[in-house]
Parts: sequence; C-alpha cells; structure tokens
Amino acid sequence: MKFAIQLMVVDAPGVRIAVDTCVGNDKARPLPHWHLRSGPFLEHLEKAGITTDSVTHVFCTHLHTDHIGWNTRLQDGKWVPTFPKAQYLFGKTEFEYWSGGGTAGENGSAGEGSIHEELADSIQPIIDAGLARFVATDHTIVDEAGNRIYLRPTPGHTPGHASLMIESQGARAIITGDCFHHPLQLTKISVGSRADTDSAQAVSTRQELLEEFCGTPTLLFGTHFARPTVGVVVPHAENFRLDVDVGANDNNNNNAKAIAASRAKL
Repeated sequence: MKFAIQLMVVDAPGVRIAVDTCVGNDKARPLPHWHLRSGPFLEHLEKAGITTDSVTHVFCTHLHTDHIGWNTRLQDGKWVPTFPKAQYLFGKTEFEYWSGGGTAGENGSAGEGSIHEELADSIQPIIDAGLARFVATDHTIVDEAGNRIYLRPTPGHTPGHASLMIESQGARAIITGDCFHHPLQLTKISVGSRADTDSAQAVSTRQELLEEFCGTPTLLFGTHFARPTVGVVVPHAENFRLDVDVGANDNNNNNAKAIAASRAKL
C-alpha cells in the first residue's frame, strides 16, 4: 500500500492555515528514512506560491513525529519557528498526553517510546517563541463571511486527535489527519494503525465520520492518502469507499471551486 506524508494549506479571507508539518529536516529520528533529512520541503512550498511568512496559522492534528517536523527549522545551530508570523495551534489534551510521557500504541505497544526529543525540537521552540496556543478539540479558527473553519474531535489514533473542518459557500470538507491512513479503511473500517492509542475508539471515529459523510458532497482530504488524495464517501458493499471523481456532478464542482488545498511532500 502507498502512503504519503504531506502538508495541506487552506486559504480563506485573511488567513492561511498550514495543516500538519510533516517530518522536517536535520532532526534525529529512529526511522532511517526520517533521520536527519535534507529534503526540499520549503522549495516545494515556494513553488506552490506559499512563503513561510504568509502562513497565519499552523495546526497539528496530533503530535506524532510526521505531523510536527517542519514546525521548526535549524538556523545557526538553533531550532526556530519555520512560520515566524503564524499562531501554532496544538490540542491541549494532546499536548498534556505527550508531555506527560505518553507513548504510541495501546499501552505503548507500538514500541516507539515517548516523543521527548520531538517535543524538544519541534514544540518547545514554538512555546519559547510565544507562538503556541493550546486549544480544545472543537476550537473555531474562522467564522465569518460565509466561511467556517474549525476543529472536530476525532480521537482514537491519539487521545487528543482533531481533524480540520472547512465550510465555505455551502461546500464542506475535512482534512482528516490520522483518523484515516489509507482509503482501504473506508471499506475495512476495523483496519487500524499500530500507533493507535485506543483502537476501538479509532474504529468508532471512522464509522461516525463515514456514516455522516456518505452520499454527501463533503470532500475528504486524506492526510496520508497518496494521489488521488481527495474524494467523496459513497456506499460500497457493506461499508464505504472513496470516490475520487469529484468533478462528476455540480455539487462536487462547487466544492472543488470553494475549497483549495496545496501540499508539499515531507
């Protein structure tokens, strides 16, 4: 199965929100492909027309390594915020879990230990810079002029996991974070991740979302979905599947016009 690690950007009047900042460069990590990377992430962003100074908010759906890495970058031997003019939104419950020694998987079964080093190089510098805001999992970022962008609690993968909901001009979308890792999970809802802290809750979260979105024009952007990354939820066999032909009807065309997401790998 193919997975992607990608940042998505949501633009609305007066705001530009970067969602989940991938792995990062120059950071010591236990996984070989993530260890001391030197990838062209910022160059990819600039090619997409996104400068680091233009981002007004950074939202991390949760605090796993591959969602917080580009919160910071190494400058003159010091970790500094990558997006210096942004407010960084971290879930309060999520931060309390990991800063209190929380581990991935049920009872630490993922074997990955705590994220002490990740907190030190990707979260604490944001706090030290005065850019961090710890929010509830239903926090609202934008609610004006027909646009509403807000967090939705989607626990299970981690205790304080939240997804990003976008409503604009009658259209609706969700950026999932890790409540889904692969389109297979729309059909095989019970398939989870070894890093889920509560696998039963993760299944319940997926079931709830899929039942709500099925048959509607709500766009589902899968944070880890390889291309095509976005589709709508439709019935399939006993469960659901992702229909990626989002331009097939007028409702989905309206969605595609109203909601934009840009991405940069790793």
